[in-house]
Amino acid sequence: MGVVGFDHVALPTSDAERSARIRTDERADVAARVHDSVLQTLALVQRHAEEPRRVAALARRQERELRGWLYGAQPLGDDGTSLVAALSAAAADVEELHGVRIEIASAGDAAPPNELVLAAREAMTNAAKFAGVEEIDVYAEVTDAELAVFVRDRGAGFDPAAVPEDRQGIRESIEGRMERAGGSAVVTSTPGEGTEVELRLPR
Repeated sequence: MGVVGFDHVALPTSDAERSARIRTDERADVAARVHDSVLQTLALVQRHAEEPRRVAALARRQERELRGWLYGAQPLGDDGTSLVAALSAAAADVEELHGVRIEIASAGDAAPPNELVLAAREAMTNAAKFAGVEEIDVYAEVTDAELAVFVRDRGAGFDPAAVPEDRQGIRESIEGRMERAGGSAVVTSTPGEGTEVELRLPR
């Protein structure tokens, strides 16, 4: 009877070897993320060192990315994002474009309906352009029945009834968009006291 050769037989991997491989993979993932994100942001910060608002916006974007990676929930949407992640990305863009600070808080998360995110982004943009404030608050709330997003500022405010008919930002990009999606948008504002945009979409 011949001797069975073991040259090409895969031997069981020990727990120590598996743990070592997992740690190596994790270190490689961290290194890749640092290279792709943090180092590029630091390079941009150096390039725009004389623009404090731009540097602050870049730092905020990087902070959100790192927090989302380290502590964030698992992706929920078909496109690999969640509502909170999508709102954070929109907020980062508005911050970078308009030099404001946008604080985001949430209770729950869900897959991000495009119409809701776009309407919230328009509300953030309007606040950044017209409220005359340095900080805007965004709150997302997810229940079994609906998704809700609130965009608030404590800025100049305005009289919603006095908005000219040809101004489409609120009527079409916010109210009309939410109505077409089966939801609602309520804009509450008082001159000198700020504005709140309340967006609701049934699940």
